[in-house]
Amino acid sequence: MTRHWPPTPGVNTARPTPWRGLSREEAAQYIGISPTTFDEMVKDGRMPKPKRVRLDKDSETRGRTIWDIRSLDLCFDALAGDDESDTNPFDDDAE
Repeated sequence: MTRHWPPTPGVNTARPTPWRGLSREEAAQYIGISPTTFDEMVKDGRMPKPKRVRLDKDSETRGRTIWDIRSLDLCFDALAGDDESDTNPFDDDAE
């Protein structure tokens, strides 16, 4: 997978403190995938749905859509992978 630097436009890299709610772009970067792939994974249930945080308690339109970093961690941990494998794919040509 290709890593991009600088990060995706819209990602705030200058935050001085940890945060819990991530924008779509930040959530995708946190997981290590593109925003488009992140959208597909949200749609098929491999990543969590976002929360809608309203800026005004009576407003239906003013707010932000954010992903909870803890939910992202749980979904990422649940992804299938080769975590249990004793072999290292990088050792194939080392002999």
